[in-house]
Amino acid sequence: MSRMCAPHVLLIPYPQAGHLLSMLDLAHHLSLRGLTITVHSTPENLSKLHPLISSSPTVHPLLLPLPDKSQPSNDFRDTIVAMGSLYGPILSWAKAHPTPPVLIVSDLFLGWTRRLAEELSVPRVVFSPSGAPSLSLTYGLWREMPKLSDDVSFPTLPNSPIYPWRQLSMLYRMYREGDPVSEFVKKGMRDNIASWGVIINSFKGMDGAYVEHLKRDLGHNQVWEAGPLNVLGIRVERAGLGPDVKGWLDGCPVGSVVYVCFGTMIELTARQVEVIAKALERSGVRFLWALKAAAASDGDLLPDGFEERTAGRGVMMRGWAAQVEILGHDAVGVFLNHCGWNSILEGVTAGVSLLAWPMLADQFFNARLVVEELGVAVMVCEGEESVPEVGELAEKVKEAVSEGGGEMGVRGRELRRKALEAVEVGGSSYGDLDGFVGEVVKLHCLA
Repeated sequence: MSRMCAPHVLLIPYPQAGHLLSMLDLAHHLSLRGLTITVHSTPENLSKLHPLISSSPTVHPLLLPLPDKSQPSNDFRDTIVAMGSLYGPILSWAKAHPTPPVLIVSDLFLGWTRRLAEELSVPRVVFSPSGAPSLSLTYGLWREMPKLSDDVSFPTLPNSPIYPWRQLSMLYRMYREGDPVSEFVKKGMRDNIASWGVIINSFKGMDGAYVEHLKRDLGHNQVWEAGPLNVLGIRVERAGLGPDVKGWLDGCPVGSVVYVCFGTMIELTARQVEVIAKALERSGVRFLWALKAAAASDGDLLPDGFEERTAGRGVMMRGWAAQVEILGHDAVGVFLNHCGWNSILEGVTAGVSLLAWPMLADQFFNARLVVEELGVAVMVCEGEESVPEVGELAEKVKEAVSEGGGEMGVRGRELRRKALEAVEVGGSSYGDLDGFVGEVVKLHCLA
């Protein structure tokens, strides 16, 4: 595709790492297919774009800050609302641009961009950093608006799932009719349903039945699965393992290490840290545990003497960990995690067995997919306040490591094969991305 007439696409991510990094991977794939990409960034996140911008000359940042916060808030909906303040600045930028975008791709949390796209007379595509099951459930919730109850059923979805109220999206459970923030979120979610298309960070072998459901539900075929986007993507964290961790992993037998990580958002309670530590110690397996710095508290949440007693077969990491590289090391065979979608995809593409402990948001939906439908994971606990029994957790850890995970390990390695094939030439996700770019080219020719 000639760079002189390359179609221009605007990407607007939600500025949280799990959402942002997936969209940067999407930007990378689209730029490789000849599109000119503009990615919105706040000043705080600009450094995360540098690896992509430096390697892709057709990717450009649109730097616009969010309003200053006069009062600190723990309500993540405040960020959703704050992003809405960018409507005017982005509109002005697009109208003044010599070659304005022919399409907007924006995060699921940014439904207001549909109205922005309409004002610019271009289509808007929803980007879902989570899989098709979560997106299907989310659309169903905000369309039907079920009231508070013990259980909520989704009879039109594959397998007709039923979830307890406490496992539904917190964003939905926080909705209060008439509350301005709640109504802003509701409008955005319904704008998602009415948008022109959807790109999902997943692949056909993972949740293809849910994609077919979405196409029927939305009444169109503009639903593209582009994942797993972390494969071949360019991210700021791809800095490699530190020499100490790599050296330790290099000395471990293939598939013998359990990697433990609950992501950047989850803060384990003192009791949860204690139980995980005791279970790892009792199991006798090798482990690498990335403990969020806030939870670690310089080690005082760990049982006395834990690190000394497990020295040699266990490594503790505080704060950020190079997760993709860790999971990709041959020594790692099991991943104990919170079932965040990025973690699920990274575990699947590494071919490791999964131990599932969903805590909030879409994690319960993701866990059901990998545990009950795909059979590549075992549930060890559910809920952000729940705590498993030490002996049971230790036994599940041991079983997952033994004999390559047994049948679960076999299914996991088969799913890995499907994931990698999906992004290769001729694969389902590769074809979906090509199809999406073809639609963008048509829009460009009509502009």
